[in-house]
Amino acid sequence: MLTGLSIRDILLIDRLDLVFAPGLTVLTGETGAGKSIILGALGFACGGRSDRSLVRGGARQGMVTATFAPPADHPVRAELEGHGIPAGEEIFLRRQVGTDGRSRAWVEDVPVSGGLLRRLGEALLAIHGQHATRGLLDPALHRRLLDAFGGHGELLAELRAAFENWQQAQAELAAREQALAAAQREEEDLRYRVAELAELEPRPGEEEMLAERRRRLMHREKLAGLMTEGLAVAAEAVDRLASAQRLFARARDLAGESLDHAVQAMDRALIEAGEAEAALAEAARDLELDSDSLEVVEERLFALRDAARKYRCAVEDLPGLLDALRERLADLETGAGEIAAARARAAEARGHFTALAERLSAARREAAARLEAAVGAELPPLKLERARFRVAFEPLEEEQWNATGAERLHFEVATNPGQPFGPLARIASGGELSRFMLALEVAIAGLDPVPSMIFDEVDAGIGGAVAAAVGERLLRLSGERQVIVVTHAPQIAALADQHLRVVKSVEQVRSRVTVQLLDEQARREEIARMLAGAEITEAARAAADSLLSATSGSPR
Repeated sequence: MLTGLSIRDILLIDRLDLVFAPGLTVLTGETGAGKSIILGALGFACGGRSDRSLVRGGARQGMVTATFAPPADHPVRAELEGHGIPAGEEIFLRRQVGTDGRSRAWVEDVPVSGGLLRRLGEALLAIHGQHATRGLLDPALHRRLLDAFGGHGELLAELRAAFENWQQAQAELAAREQALAAAQREEEDLRYRVAELAELEPRPGEEEMLAERRRRLMHREKLAGLMTEGLAVAAEAVDRLASAQRLFARARDLAGESLDHAVQAMDRALIEAGEAEAALAEAARDLELDSDSLEVVEERLFALRDAARKYRCAVEDLPGLLDALRERLADLETGAGEIAAARARAAEARGHFTALAERLSAARREAAARLEAAVGAELPPLKLERARFRVAFEPLEEEQWNATGAERLHFEVATNPGQPFGPLARIASGGELSRFMLALEVAIAGLDPVPSMIFDEVDAGIGGAVAAAVGERLLRLSGERQVIVVTHAPQIAALADQHLRVVKSVEQVRSRVTVQLLDEQARREEIARMLAGAEITEAARAAADSLLSATSGSPR
């Protein structure tokens, strides 16, 4: 609920601090006293129109702070948390405008954008009447209210899941179609690259092997000479080691065990030398048997490296690239079948969505008929007996379908027979609009999440029994939410839980607006003034007493 309003240097108000109570609050006062200034300031603090003309004459800037205490589970708290703004039990919306026309906004002393301030204001306060720029006039809210009225929550959840599933299926189909189209566009090039690499037939580890053979072949003659010379030296060394081994064996026969270690070491040396000679001989034979010429090895190595440069990869990656290209070619053969399957899945998902959308549309139309009847029943007592209310449906093109359905809807009215239906804000006058909003709020009581609402001009052009009917409905609404009413009707004022009187005075040739919280005696006088006019008579006071006593026990 709205708990407080602080106004500084706005139009005729230099300083004003108001505290609001739960239930029904009325603002009364002479015509032109400044009630509209207070409502305009409140709308400004909640993200409404900003203009340099709002600044009081002689001041450099004007500022308004609106304080709200929404329920703990109200959506506005989650939005504040999402923007990193800490919120206590009360939430402060503050806005400033200067004589240069520039405005600034804060929430909980944190600077915010005008858009965020407006969204928060719309969630916390609905203004119905000549200052109405939000709330039930917003067509975006109409669908949510109708769905809440009809109890379509589960069906909406199903529809949302079906829509997401359909969109995923569509995205998968589009991705497959794009991939296949791209592959088809490059099919000729793809086949050429596969054929080229298949003819080259790269093998894992081939580059390293070829590079080693190239190094060997580049030094083949020198290597052969060194190996021949080395074999001769090795053979001589083996012969000499064998002679030494025989001498050591004879010496051991004479020396005994003292030479055992030396003889064993010589045996091992002879074995190792023999193995080295055999390995050298084998390498020499391999070198003689290697039929590849240096030219052949280099041609293969350079062909592999040229292919790697062409395909911008390492030589060792060429076999993997060939496999990948072959898979893409295979995809061309299987892609048509996969696309057909994806298209079938998308068609099935679309069918499921459209079936649910049709069910929801039928449910909405049934709920719309009930809402139209409920609002229509409220119109005659509010002196709108010739007016009509309806929910208008507009089918959407398929590309506009969304998670909320395949149609757009909004509320429309016609205020006189023969007059065409049109949007609320364009068709109804200030007073009619307020009463339409009152009828609609009564019909959807408890469904509108906005915790505070203001009705301005709700009693315009009415009186007597009609004003009493208006007051009775306002009182019923105030049992669920905070209701603030600007009124000239004593029948409505007598029902208030809190009565504020707006007074305009002239001080030193300057007009000034103040607000008085009325006690029981002052309230009696104010209602008597509203009944009698300029001169308050005892008869008017008696009538005021009668109204107050008659309404003191009015049920909500």
